[in-house]
Parts: sequence; C-alpha cells; structure tokens
Amino acid sequence: MRPLQTDLSIYRKFNFENQPVGIKFLLNRPKGIEQLDKSMAFCEMIKESQQRGTPFYITKENEDCAGKLMLGMEDPSPIGESGQVGIKFGIFQEPRANSRLLKDSPKIARGAVNYVAFSTLDKLTFEPDLFLLIASPSQAEIVLRAMSYSTGEMWSSKVTPVGACAWLFIYPYQSGNVNYVATGMTFGMKARKVYPEGWMFISIPYTWIPVITQNLHQMEWVLPSYTESREQFLVRHDKVMQELVQEFQNTSGK
Repeated sequence: MRPLQTDLSIYRKFNFENQPVGIKFLLNRPKGIEQLDKSMAFCEMIKESQQRGTPFYITKENEDCAGKLMLGMEDPSPIGESGQVGIKFGIFQEPRANSRLLKDSPKIARGAVNYVAFSTLDKLTFEPDLFLLIASPSQAEIVLRAMSYSTGEMWSSKVTPVGACAWLFIYPYQSGNVNYVATGMTFGMKARKVYPEGWMFISIPYTWIPVITQNLHQMEWVLPSYTESREQFLVRHDKVMQELVQEFQNTSGK
C-alpha cells in the first residue's frame, strides 16, 4: 500500500462524533495490519473501525452479508439473484423488483479484490481509495460545498433500499463520484442498528480527496448568512443585489 502523503488533518477541525475512516481495496494481503477477528456486514465495519481504533483488514470470511458479493469475493446464489430474499423481508412486492435492483448494483470483478483494509484517520498510514465520513447535516453541507467550491460540481446521491454497500463503497470507488445518504434510509443498516438515523454517510473517492481537502483550507466554513436572522439575511441579500446591479451599470455604461 502506498504510504499516506495527503495531509488530512483539516478534517479534525470538524470534531466529528465518529472518526473518518479510510478504506483500501487490495488484491494481495496487506502487511503490518491484523485481520478482523469476527464476522459482520460490510456497512458495520466502518463502525467497527471507529470503535476499535486500530487498523484491520477483512477477507470474505469476515463478511456475513451482501458485501462479499459486491466486492467480487464470492459468486451470487440463484436464490439471491432471483430476488427471493427481499420478498421474505417485505421490502419488495415481487421478486422481479428485487432482481432488477440487484442487476443494476455496481460490483467489483470476481477475484479482483481479496482484502479490504480499514483505518480511522488518527491511525491512517496508507493513501485511501475511499474516505468515509459520518457527519451531521451541517457538517455534511460544509464537506459537499467544498466539493463544489472550485468545481461547480452537482451533489448527487445514489442508493437502493437494500445492498446499500454497493452504492456507498463500490460505486464511488468505480465511478469516482462522491456519494452520500442519510442513515436510517437503507434496510440492512437500519435493521442492524449500525448508526442512529439522521446522520449523513459521505463516501469520498480518491479522485476527490485532494480537491475537497484543499477547498476546506480555502473556503469559509460557516457562511455569515447561516448565523443571521431571516430579516438580517434579507437585508444582506438586497444589498448584495443592489451592489451587483450598480457594478454592472457602471462597467457596461447602461
């Protein structure tokens, strides 16, 4: 694994209730990191990393849900691919709906990933493929605004009611797009009580980590309009618009 060179210390300024977690997808077994000593769902491993406080890696034997299928560590079963499971849990009307959803879920090619390493920010020693944040809505607004600050990039959330791990981990890694979802909206994480509802789960792929990190250093985090009363904001709004109109008239000769 390539040693961490990106300065991610700016994220400590958020004082997140849950530490950010870096993830690395690997073909070969990582050195200097212990294997997780239990089994759980892929989505639970973020919380496990935050609670454990020391880096670890997993293999398919450590994953007991759909994560190992999305990671390409195991072939899907006919029962799962037919869409039967979601019917038994009352999530879908018919197997066809569940099956269609699974068909559209992103997956890593079979055998391309055999290990996944996890580390909280304070112990992170490798350049992550994904940088995961569990944030309040106000904190999430700052992070996503940092994505748009220098690029104008639109915010977009993609997720499905089941197999959310495919969209929170595999989709950002493969597409290079930042993804986010509110906790409490997906079946597995909600049923397993991974996080209380109302947090924002943000997955930042390696392509966006430098941009967002740099913009966090440059931009104003809490905008003045957020701390003003409604009336004060309206006064500010009118003043700004009047100044822009005046500037336009002065420069255009109109």
